[in-house]
Amino acid sequence: MAERDLVLTEKDFTRIRELIYQRAGIVLAEHKREMVYSRLAKRLRHHGLTHFSDYLARLERQPEAREWEAFTNALTTNLTAFFREAHHFPLLSKHVAERRDTVRVWSAAASTGEEPYSIAMTLREALGSRAEQCKVVATDIDSDALNRARDGIYAMDQVAKLDEGRIKRFFQKGSGRRAGFARVRPEVASMVEFKSLNLLAPGWPIEGPFDAIFCRNVMIYFDKTTQAKILQRFAPLLKPDGLLFAGHSENFSYISDAFRLRGQTVYTLSPRA
Repeated sequence: MAERDLVLTEKDFTRIRELIYQRAGIVLAEHKREMVYSRLAKRLRHHGLTHFSDYLARLERQPEAREWEAFTNALTTNLTAFFREAHHFPLLSKHVAERRDTVRVWSAAASTGEEPYSIAMTLREALGSRAEQCKVVATDIDSDALNRARDGIYAMDQVAKLDEGRIKRFFQKGSGRRAGFARVRPEVASMVEFKSLNLLAPGWPIEGPFDAIFCRNVMIYFDKTTQAKILQRFAPLLKPDGLLFAGHSENFSYISDAFRLRGQTVYTLSPRA
């Protein structure tokens, strides 16, 4: 291992784990120490600091400082792709196909935008011109990721995995300085509203009811107590027949009695809810 130029003690690492849990509910395992060092080192260098203890002391002295946002962004993992866990999107399409009222879907871990844009594309395929009235609310705690999502610009290698028909219908290929990139078409982008949201916040700046909620591959970063609280808050935001989509490694059946399993990582409200 290369010699480190910054000092991260065991006490510092423990404090970082406590702070990110308090702020965002994220549980950092012991083996994440190297990740924490590499990600937060940029923030220390930005401020001209050499000790993590000095950086943490600065944060704790200023509970409302903008640096808290940078701290949280640095420790948030954004792994996503267009139509990731592809089996969910035909289920969503079938679920909304006969709807005559306005369809609303919440992407609760929007990251850099691939998921909410995939949802919007699915709605356009399922509903045709009726999709113009649909709304996808896309939220995330990571403000940097949300800014990239709002831009709606992606490297072609991220888009190229889609079939050619979808690429033509939903993307504009760049040229000149934008060669090698593609932008989500305006008619798709206009369906998505991006908002900053911390799932641990006492109030959420969104209103239901939703036809579906996508909360995929984010609950794995929370402990079971936090997971249960979030699921209980999801329940009143869903329509009675609404769907909750989970990630492939997540199982909500043993966490909350508000939901029952309907299909592969897809839940619906239980009668008790």
